[in-house]
Amino acid sequence: MRWILAFAVLISAPGVVSGAAAAEVKFEIVRHAPPHPLLALFADGDQVVVKLAAPQGPAFSELTLRDGALKLHAMPDYQEKTPQIRADMLPDGIVTLGHRDITDAWLTGPTRRYDHGVLGDAVEATGLRIRSRAGQTLSYTLPEDSVFEDRRVRLADLNGDGGDELLVVRSYLTAGAALSVLRPGVNGLAIVAETAPIGVPHRWLNPAAVADFDGDGRVEIAVVVTPHIGGVLKIYELHQDRLRFERLYLEWSANGFSNHAMGSRIQAMSAVVDWGNGPILHLPNAGRSGLRQVYFADGDLQIRDLASHRWPIVTALVAADVDRDGWQEIIYGLNNGELLAVRRKSRP
Repeated sequence: MRWILAFAVLISAPGVVSGAAAAEVKFEIVRHAPPHPLLALFADGDQVVVKLAAPQGPAFSELTLRDGALKLHAMPDYQEKTPQIRADMLPDGIVTLGHRDITDAWLTGPTRRYDHGVLGDAVEATGLRIRSRAGQTLSYTLPEDSVFEDRRVRLADLNGDGGDELLVVRSYLTAGAALSVLRPGVNGLAIVAETAPIGVPHRWLNPAAVADFDGDGRVEIAVVVTPHIGGVLKIYELHQDRLRFERLYLEWSANGFSNHAMGSRIQAMSAVVDWGNGPILHLPNAGRSGLRQVYFADGDLQIRDLASHRWPIVTALVAADVDRDGWQEIIYGLNNGELLAVRRKSRP
């Protein structure tokens, strides 16, 4: 299986987005029904690859958008890339490759001490490990009261110092999930900030994106809390208080979102695009029967509901320029096999 990146990171230039600029962007939805059942959808470089269940076995096609229509172009010689492997990693984990001070990061120490199974099995991680660009290998191990209920570590510069912070879902055995932020330092890896856990076991959250959603020059973290039971989108920002303690401050929240199906290993049901007026976060609604856009306008974050569809979203959301017009589209698939693209209109 192709390992799909499970987190969107988009850093916009500083400066407040004007008025209702994002709301004025015109967009449209294009649909296409493939000839065979849809197995997966993922980006490979600048291509969007669709994996179909053809009679002779899995078949791959490149998805394009030409003359207002989505089209599939057979890739008979395409080979799925072998995922990165580390000897001590979580069996279904994903190695994250970094571009700043951390070269790679992965989850370690599989355990069955938490029996939730939200990601398809009850095997979770007890720790994580990174390699730095300076050649160091650093590790962090949780106490026995919690696990990392996740498949990958996310890397993002949350404080603007040019170095990576690590974001990962930590679940307490008696209190449910929280979002943890770790950072390498002189004493190794340490948790520098964490949201409060949900409060009861077997309640989970799924990170969605990192971006400067409100245009203030600082990035925020978007997560969906309880995405299977009336999900709440929460947006946090990392700050230091007067005593120089770091905290994740809740800046905004709204009900009616999801970015995961219970038991699925696909965590990437969210994507961010910038169509020239600031980042727009795309997420499924609570029933995954349509997309919602979250964007900054009129001094606050706004929600726009796109057209709903009968069948739920089952694939990752992929941001890619499939029509080669210089603007990315949002591509996703439904469980009836239909493919959809949300694109910016280049004309009135």
